[in-house]
Amino acid sequence: MRLLDRYLLRELLLPLAYCLGGFLISFIAFDLFNSIADLQRANLSPGDILKYYAHRTPEFLVTSYVMPMSLLLALLYALTTHARHHELTAMRAAAIPLWRITLPYFAVGLVFSAVVFFLNEKLVPDGIEAAHRLKSRRADDQSKEAQKVWKRSVFFINPVADRRWTIGAFHLQQNFMWHPQIDWRREDGTLMRVTAERARWFQRQWVFTNVMQYEFATDLGAPSITKLDSLIVPGLTETPRVIKSEIKISGLDSLRSLRKTQLTSAEILDYLRLHPQLERKKRDSLQTMLHSRLAAPWICFVVVLIAVPFGALPGRRNVFVGVASSISICFVFFVMKDLALALGSGGYVPPWIAAWTPNALFALTGLVLMWRVR
Repeated sequence: MRLLDRYLLRELLLPLAYCLGGFLISFIAFDLFNSIADLQRANLSPGDILKYYAHRTPEFLVTSYVMPMSLLLALLYALTTHARHHELTAMRAAAIPLWRITLPYFAVGLVFSAVVFFLNEKLVPDGIEAAHRLKSRRADDQSKEAQKVWKRSVFFINPVADRRWTIGAFHLQQNFMWHPQIDWRREDGTLMRVTAERARWFQRQWVFTNVMQYEFATDLGAPSITKLDSLIVPGLTETPRVIKSEIKISGLDSLRSLRKTQLTSAEILDYLRLHPQLERKKRDSLQTMLHSRLAAPWICFVVVLIAVPFGALPGRRNVFVGVASSISICFVFFVMKDLALALGSGGYVPPWIAAWTPNALFALTGLVLMWRVR
């Protein structure tokens, strides 16, 4: 790494750390102010509240756009400071092109994009569940809270494998089920049915206990019955993640509630695969959400494309110009993003166009502005 790269990164990372910390504290304080009554009713101690918001920190970083906003503000501040002291002019006078000067910024943008994708797919859903468990652990009415982790009367079909699942009750946190029944047909046409008292997910497979296995040679004939203490059915592709995605999405009664639900890309893909004949409105909304989750991490990279030409303009400018510019850019982007997602969910434009259009327009604008910077 060149000395110039280390200098530019050092001048960026300090304001970036301040911006991340400031935004995060602000969002946590605002949420705490609105939720303090609920936390008190849940009998949470100060230590529990700290753990609760530690679990929710990835949610604030991603869903509240703390990371791209912090990166944008820090970039504009750093670039404006360099421009005010004519440092960018000196670098370009030394025959260093603008794209080479800003290469460390694009590297930070790529790292932030990767971090956002990881948080979105892994830590945000797990953090929300962990925060909910912590909040409900000391609740006064444990019976009502216990009911929330059980989903009763689950039924779904896997058309790819031609399997039908009927589950009496499924535990959303421990991957445990009561009274499951599976029906499927073998390649030779034999109809199979497995009923069990319970089943648990162990070493990446379902282990059924107190099993009755039925084998129907014909649809109308008497079955051959086998009683087993335990059974592992090979080839089952319905993992807990697949079942949870089925429960999450099937239980939503409106497209608005669907958009508010935290779903990973894998969960959406699982649901779409299990429901090839899904109604158009729900399919459009799910596909729009899927592309939106894939496009969201790239906002951090687009932020760099926008910030560089805005911040690299020559001249002595007040640093508050960067603050005002970042607020305006965020406002326009968020309005365009919400409008595009609404059009995609409503079926007015293809889902992939709705999700990627804001990123594409702002990236193209940034490239044009960078080319025009002299």
